[in-house]
Amino acid sequence: MSSFAKSKLKAARDAIGKKQYEQARQAAAQVLEYEPDNYTAHVFLGLALLELGQHEKSEQLYRKAIELKDDQVLAWQGIAKLYEQTHRWDDLADTLEHIMQVFAKNEDATKCAETLQKFMDIRRQHGTRREVIRALFLYLPDSSLYPVLSSLPPPDATNPTSTAIFPTQSAIYNSLAVYEELISLTEREEEMFIKSEFDKRRTRLGGPKPEQLRKDIGIEVWHSSKLPALYNDILNHPSTSDELRRATESKLIRYKQQLFLALPSTDPEKRQLGMQLDEMVHGIVTIGIPDEFAWCMWFEGRDSDTVGTGHAMNLTMITELDILEGLGLAYLKQFIELFPTSTLTRMLTGYFAYCKATYVDEGSTEELTFAVDSDPYGIILAILSDSLLANMITARVHLQELEYPDAIKVAENGLELIRRYESNTARELREVRKAFHIILATSFVHLFPPKHHPRALYFLNDVLKQDPTNVDGLMGKGYIYQYTEKWEEAEVLFAQAAKQLPDDMDKGVEAKEESAWCLSRIHADAGVDALKAVFETLNDIEDRDIDKARCLWRIGRCYWDLGGESREEAFKYFITSLKHNREYAPAYTSLGVYYSEHASPPDPTRASKCFQKAFELDAREAEAARRLAEGFADEREWDLVEVVARRTIDGEGGMGAGMEEGDGAASGKYLPTNTWAWKALGVVELTKRNYAESIKAFQVALRADVNDQLSWLRLGEAYSKAGRHVAALRALGRAHELRPDDWMCTYLIGEVQRQTGRLAEALTSFQSILDVRPAEAGVLLSVAQTHLDLARHERLTGFVARAEQSFISCVDVMLVAIRESPGYRGVAWKIAADALFELSVISVFADENNVRAAVTMVSELIQDQSSARLAGLFKFTALSPDNPVTGLNALEAAVAAYDYRITVGSSDEAALPSSLYDLAVALHEWILKQPSGTTRQVSEAANSFLIQALQKEPGNVRFWVALGDLHFSQKPKLSQHAYIKAIEVDNKNVVAWTKIGLLYLYHNDIDLATQAFTRAQTLDPDHTLAWIGQALIATANGHEADARTLLEHAVSMTADVHMADLQFALRVLAAVNDSNSVGAPTTDRLLPAFFVLGRYFQRCPADACGLHVFGLICEHLGKLEQGVEYINRAITLLEAAYEEKEDPIVERQFVIAHTNIARLRLLPEDAERESQILRVQAQYGSGLASFKMGDLQVAMAAFQTALESAADDRVLRGQVTVLLAQTMWAIRTPEFRESAKGLLLDCITSDPENLMAINTLAGMGILTEDDGLVDAALSEILSLPVEQRHELDPRRDVTYLLVQHYLGLGDYDRATKIAQKALHVEPSNLQMRREVASLLLKQGEREAASGHPSIALAQPIQSQRSAQKAIMLEPGQLRNWQTLAYVRAQEAL
Repeated sequence: MSSFAKSKLKAARDAIGKKQYEQARQAAAQVLEYEPDNYTAHVFLGLALLELGQHEKSEQLYRKAIELKDDQVLAWQGIAKLYEQTHRWDDLADTLEHIMQVFAKNEDATKCAETLQKFMDIRRQHGTRREVIRALFLYLPDSSLYPVLSSLPPPDATNPTSTAIFPTQSAIYNSLAVYEELISLTEREEEMFIKSEFDKRRTRLGGPKPEQLRKDIGIEVWHSSKLPALYNDILNHPSTSDELRRATESKLIRYKQQLFLALPSTDPEKRQLGMQLDEMVHGIVTIGIPDEFAWCMWFEGRDSDTVGTGHAMNLTMITELDILEGLGLAYLKQFIELFPTSTLTRMLTGYFAYCKATYVDEGSTEELTFAVDSDPYGIILAILSDSLLANMITARVHLQELEYPDAIKVAENGLELIRRYESNTARELREVRKAFHIILATSFVHLFPPKHHPRALYFLNDVLKQDPTNVDGLMGKGYIYQYTEKWEEAEVLFAQAAKQLPDDMDKGVEAKEESAWCLSRIHADAGVDALKAVFETLNDIEDRDIDKARCLWRIGRCYWDLGGESREEAFKYFITSLKHNREYAPAYTSLGVYYSEHASPPDPTRASKCFQKAFELDAREAEAARRLAEGFADEREWDLVEVVARRTIDGEGGMGAGMEEGDGAASGKYLPTNTWAWKALGVVELTKRNYAESIKAFQVALRADVNDQLSWLRLGEAYSKAGRHVAALRALGRAHELRPDDWMCTYLIGEVQRQTGRLAEALTSFQSILDVRPAEAGVLLSVAQTHLDLARHERLTGFVARAEQSFISCVDVMLVAIRESPGYRGVAWKIAADALFELSVISVFADENNVRAAVTMVSELIQDQSSARLAGLFKFTALSPDNPVTGLNALEAAVAAYDYRITVGSSDEAALPSSLYDLAVALHEWILKQPSGTTRQVSEAANSFLIQALQKEPGNVRFWVALGDLHFSQKPKLSQHAYIKAIEVDNKNVVAWTKIGLLYLYHNDIDLATQAFTRAQTLDPDHTLAWIGQALIATANGHEADARTLLEHAVSMTADVHMADLQFALRVLAAVNDSNSVGAPTTDRLLPAFFVLGRYFQRCPADACGLHVFGLICEHLGKLEQGVEYINRAITLLEAAYEEKEDPIVERQFVIAHTNIARLRLLPEDAERESQILRVQAQYGSGLASFKMGDLQVAMAAFQTALESAADDRVLRGQVTVLLAQTMWAIRTPEFRESAKGLLLDCITSDPENLMAINTLAGMGILTEDDGLVDAALSEILSLPVEQRHELDPRRDVTYLLVQHYLGLGDYDRATKIAQKALHVEPSNLQMRREVASLLLKQGEREAASGHPSIALAQPIQSQRSAQKAIMLEPGQLRNWQTLAYVRAQEAL
């Protein structure tokens, strides 16, 4: 280094010392200019720039210095300072870590420790948990810094401030605190990582289940975790306390266990890890360390139920503690002592107390009694965890208490825990599984046998396959064989069980008794001896009265089966059995059988009491129950029959065989053991209308006997009444197969077919019954009802003629039913009246004779039976053979029938409200067909009937709606009240909402009507009237397009509202006729209206307005002949209506119809001619317009084109020629006027009878005072005969022209003569008479003029009155006003 550099560096150092950083910067910069690689200059310049705030350049210089000398600490310390000032903590940490390595390399322990402490502070304050963990590992022996740091002197605990590195010294010389902090941080870090990874991955598509996902993430973390090593370091650390060691060991066990459970069973590491866990847990249990988790693991992993503990237990119930012996009773005692507050301890203590057990330790004379402060049974049931041991204890206690469903639930839960344990640990618990199987098998065997025996047999076979000598398994299978009466197989099994327990006074004696009982079923004598031997054994045991009673009863049954005199011996044993136990039910049953069948004489009263006692004690006594039910049925005590049936069903387990719905054990179907009880219950529930329960009962009964025809029949009936018609038909079909001649089955099938709308099939079914039983009243009623339903359906679908015939058939059948069965007259008259009421809707009958006959027969039956209800209000319109039968005649018959129904059914209070309602509705319909103002009393009567019906059934919505309809137009407030009451009764009744909406609309309350219709549409979007109401509102608001759309939707529905069809068609036609409308082609728009009107006329064939509209629509669709036909029918109807009432509206409609039919009757060639006429008119009109605009050349060209279009049509050409001549005359030039005359002369020459040309030419002659032209024009027509001339000149224009011509010449006499001549030819022509009188007056011949009656000239007063009268008669005639003015002028003279 040169002296220059040294001097500058010295100057830079001095400046830095004096904090003159700018001078230091300059000096260091000068050095670098001279020596670019000078390390010290870079450091000084970096420091100066740092202090000057130029951090980026300072960092660059420090980095350059580090590159020059990496092992020098000065530059590292400088850049560390920079990072600290700029808060770049990660860079600072990395820098400090490098500095530590430099100090370690230089073996500067103190500097290294100081840097490490600063590094730790930075990581704790600004680092993550993982970075802190990594920093803490620097204190441990595996750290690269540990060799240097271990050279530090031991810490002086008495003077911790004597050195700045005391924390590092403490950590090096006692690392236990570091290990504890590392474990705490690592545990937390792993926990948070697993949670975050789970949240991140669980939403991935196709990912594993959450439980497996947690395992997968755990394996990833736990495989690479340092926690096990850290736990071991603490366990091996000399400073670890016993408490910490136990806690750490417990953590290590839990850590290994969670990895063990997460590993798949195929992983070899799983087995090795399991062995490590077993060793650790066994060590904890062996030395009695109070780690409850480890102890529970040890208990859960034990797979043994054998004795071999080396300790003694004084047991009152040894069989109940077998399950604990394999766990080691000493260990259980030690567990209770170590963990007195544990839930498992509480359960174990409760179980020992339940078993009344005491524990005796070897070498001790003291007994330990397990006592609890409450009911042991309650303690056990209150504690049920996911522990196998807890589930085992609870299941055994339930089994001991004979609570088989609960034992099954707990045992199944235990099996699920075993499955989960084996899946997690890859280890089998065969013995524990077998213990649960035994509990399940035993429970299934004794739970309402034999319903669960198939499941029990599955578990028993598994147990016996594993342990062929298992007593529980042998006895359970023996019981199953007992119930199937396989006595020999059962006896063998019970004998084997008895051999396994020869001296046992519990199961051993039970096995011997069951073996003897089975033997008695094979050989009665041998069985009796064996049972007596068992009784001798039981007789020496106290508190076994129930077993003694059972054994004695079985001995008695053996004697009973021997028959003869032995039955008296059996009676003695039955009595002796009850002496040992007065509540042993089978003995009472046997006594009842004895009293009813063997006693002499029979004692039915005592037998009944015995049966009742047996059934009271045990509902499973099916024989007693059946005999009781039969006795009650004979006495007609049906309620008692139901009670017996229900209790019998409960005794066999009910619908679920003792298992709650949803239990795995209840998933199967069980055969009933008492079919008669299920049948009885099904009938009772069917009678009570509990159809679902009835269906279940019959289904259960059919499981026992699938060929029971009566059960199938009742099941089908229950299905039908429950609305399940498909199932009903299947059930009834099966019943019909079993017994084809059962007419009741056929009847029920017909009823179901009727309810499902298969009406033709229903009629066939009913008719097949009537062929055999023609007078069966119920079938006749069903046939009539089916005809009525069919008729309604046919009318709704447009088959009006068929509907008419079906209505008549209904009436005919009902008349037969009335004659055959008077008891059903009320129902019969109801159906007949309904048919007549529906028939009255048809306006024109297809078969009038049939209708007349039906109405006549009904009228003859009831014409003399009119009640006081209709007296003076209503009477039949006489049916005249000359007059056609109308709907009004049918309606009157319906009213009378409804009235007569009330008379014949007056005693039926239940049907009276409906009867009154029907009568009121029919009267209301009759009122609507009567002239207004003539039905006040009838309306009041209908109102009275409805009020009476409502008084009896105020909650009937139909009654309220009918009341509202009755007063719809006359009493709106009452009508509104009725509709609102209907809504209050049922606020979801769409009919009531619609009717009140129509009421509001009728009375112009649009807002309320809109709300009501909207509510109705919300309740039922398919209610047609609501849509029609909305359409009417749209019309009222002027929204015709919306109204048409709403009506289109309404007519697409199935409801029969024919006026909607007509209104829709009218609006469609109006839209098509609207010249401004733009939309689909006319045909596409009119076709829906065409089809809708077709449907409308099937219901209303006599509606003139509809026929007229239909004809116009046919015209648009090109169906001219059909259109003419419909309008002709409309004209006929309008003519008849006008002759009846002479209504001017009808007259106007008649005229319009004639106009339309005239247009329609044009033949195609007429239409072509009309088109030619229109074309010529248009061309002429165009020419005339051009003429008016002054364009003469264009006008003449258009006139010429019109002539060419007229072609050879003489009439049309003549008219065009006249019009052209008139136009040319209007030009007023001599040339054009002469041309006009020439055109007319040529026209007259070619068509001498063209009156228009003649008159026009004559007029021109008159205007030009050319007499010759006038004579030339008129001479031809004047020479014709009068009749022909009048035919050519109906308006008498020639006479008028001549009169005007001569008047213009002043020749009044000639004009008067011409007028008088014309009047002479036509004396009835009033106009000509007036003309003559006027001419005479002008000549002053008042007397002559007064001779004409049309002139008011007799007297001034009379003349004035006559003129005024003429004005009154024809005020639009100007001549009448002129006459009055003239008369008054004459009077003034």
